[in-house]
Amino acid sequence: MPTPGARGRALRVAITGGGPGGLYAAALLKRLDPDREITVWERNAPDDTFGFGVVLSDETLGGIEHADPAVYAALQRHFVRWDDIDIVHRGTRHTSGGHGFAALGRKRLLEILHERCRELGVDLRFRAEAPPPDRLAETYDLVIGADGVHSTTRETYADVFRPHITSHRCRYIWLAADFALDAFRFEIAETEHGVMQLHGYPYAGDASTVIVEMREEVWRAAGFDALDVQESIEHCAKIFADALGGRPLKSNRSTWTTFRTVVSERWSHGTVVLLGDAAHTAHFSIGSGTKLAVEDALALVACLEEHPDVPTALHAYEQERKPVVASTQRAARASLEWFENLALHLHQPPRQFAFNLLTRSRRVTHDNLRLRDARFTEAVEREFGCPPGTPPMFTPFRLRGLTLRNRVVVSPMDMYSAVDGVPGDFHLVHLGARALGGAGLVMTEMVCVSEQGRITPGCAGLYTGKQAEAWRRITAFVHRQAPGTAIGVQLGHSGRKGSTKLMWEGMDEPLDEGNWPLVAASALPYKPYSQTPRELSRAQLTDIREQFTAAAWRAARVGFDLLELHCAHGYLLSGFLSPLTNRRTDNYGGSLEKRLRFPLEVFDAVRAVWPEERPMTVRISATDWAEGGTTADEAVAIARAFAAHGADAIDVSTGQVVAEERPEFGRSYQTPYADRIRHEVGVPVIAVGAISSWDDVNSLVLAGRTDLCALARPHLYDPHWTLHAAAEQGYEGPGVVWPAPYRAGSRRPQTGRTDAPKPRLSLGR
Repeated sequence: MPTPGARGRALRVAITGGGPGGLYAAALLKRLDPDREITVWERNAPDDTFGFGVVLSDETLGGIEHADPAVYAALQRHFVRWDDIDIVHRGTRHTSGGHGFAALGRKRLLEILHERCRELGVDLRFRAEAPPPDRLAETYDLVIGADGVHSTTRETYADVFRPHITSHRCRYIWLAADFALDAFRFEIAETEHGVMQLHGYPYAGDASTVIVEMREEVWRAAGFDALDVQESIEHCAKIFADALGGRPLKSNRSTWTTFRTVVSERWSHGTVVLLGDAAHTAHFSIGSGTKLAVEDALALVACLEEHPDVPTALHAYEQERKPVVASTQRAARASLEWFENLALHLHQPPRQFAFNLLTRSRRVTHDNLRLRDARFTEAVEREFGCPPGTPPMFTPFRLRGLTLRNRVVVSPMDMYSAVDGVPGDFHLVHLGARALGGAGLVMTEMVCVSEQGRITPGCAGLYTGKQAEAWRRITAFVHRQAPGTAIGVQLGHSGRKGSTKLMWEGMDEPLDEGNWPLVAASALPYKPYSQTPRELSRAQLTDIREQFTAAAWRAARVGFDLLELHCAHGYLLSGFLSPLTNRRTDNYGGSLEKRLRFPLEVFDAVRAVWPEERPMTVRISATDWAEGGTTADEAVAIARAFAAHGADAIDVSTGQVVAEERPEFGRSYQTPYADRIRHEVGVPVIAVGAISSWDDVNSLVLAGRTDLCALARPHLYDPHWTLHAAAEQGYEGPGVVWPAPYRAGSRRPQTGRTDAPKPRLSLGR
């Protein structure tokens, strides 16, 4: 039944942009209702196209097959399929199989879609500029802006769509070779000017796409900025002569460019909607541009079929697609940044480097790769040092005199359940349960070094003998009942974020009564309604340093195995490090060197009283997620400074420093900061932040992006998370030990059968 238009007739649809997304939307709309009037404007000629090959996933192809078998059949006749990925690094090639790719030429794809549109009666207007989208909206029932990354539609309604456009650090050029590579190939060239990389894949029996990419500064140092296109192409062919077998490269309107990530807050406005690159972009290193555009078209047309009017359908389309695209963009951003920082990983052994590259976007994981290519994954594990049958997360790790039996850390989590700073039965059960749960290291919440340094009235402390004895009870339980599990203490001072309500009563909200005075690096409130702290004087800095050392001395006496200094999340020491919270004009403010001075003084004082054989770590916020705040470069410098003073590991968190932060949340979203610090500083790191599965832990550790993984919420959901991770992987080695009373539960309980025999025949009535 025809979808009604604005005046009770079939839809009149205007589509600006004749790329795959716009053409496929046109074909689907016309196929589902031949009465629709569909017009596509494309400024270029029919055979004009940029780039060469297009990669589509099996998932996308399945959607195409279901929606339009004729298009799918035409695509099938031209696809090149392959399974392998080759990674060539320092003269060594490693191949990983089982990946499953399908590609064809972009020109061929457009020809197929042109033919289908013409068969169905779509009006294709080539070499024609579309009328402005606001004019189209006056005469058409639906306007689809499929006009690419430089979308006129998006810019016309920029105040509604609110696009955020980010340019990145690498230059790249899209080329081709007149032969078919036998795998998806990544090749690294270490030149006198810096690192360059080739991404290549076949798209026909006699042709391959070849993308050459490098950082802007490498591009300039190599002189590409002074070469014309042909000279650039010839130079690239020489650099990657081995990969190309000495063959030349060719161009198709190729130019050096930088990738731009487009994120639009909204995709629709009235009867105008964005599709594909006009709404969003995702880096080519995960092969997603055409895939996303085609999937957008499928979803848009489906929503138009399912809903009674255009605005409702467009809203449903946006609700359906935005989360999917956001997930892809996070993966693409991770991949893009991995290649931007490729030089960090060049020292890795070739197999680990290859594994790191394959898992860079977090879409491919250790477990997933093991299913695709067990032989390759097992070779990486052997090279890493995993004993047979041992997942990477259950390998030991040594910090000074402490050997952790596995790589899992129970992250510090404030419980707000102490009375007068004294941890009670709740803390014993909470920390004891997680120690029995198999983690290599269990961390306390931030333990405050003074009454004034508490965040809330429910925060635990180590500033009295009574508190120390209560902590001794907990450490003794862990050491006695969970032998092999270490317990660490995190020491901190709330700074300007103190004197607030318990989390569940109003996080970061000042107490209604009973407030205590706050101190901080500078007299800046955390939120407009927060209490304004006093700027610390030199004498007060000395007092606080002594409070830290006294707490550390008590922590050593009561049996903690590791001490972490909390210099993150906007608390007192973090407040000195960030330029957004430190406005001092004395020797403790200004340059990063000066902002580091007091946290380093505290670290040195604590290290002096902490037993030599026991490790000390430091938690930092590697970015403030706010303009003018701590940068990733500064985070490296901060980590380097603490490592030089004797920190055994850096616990790399982010944010919570200023209330106006804009974090970029996502799975393992903080890990790239830990990865960079690990490789640039050469210090062990603890990665935190939305690491939720044992597969994530295995992937991150085996790739060399972190040494330890700290998990918080998963351990609230399941105190025995590590034991269960071992059981689910069939691991029974020394990296995790079930407590004797729990051994009967070391296998997953049986459930009702779900594998009943299926009927062999289905008889119709």
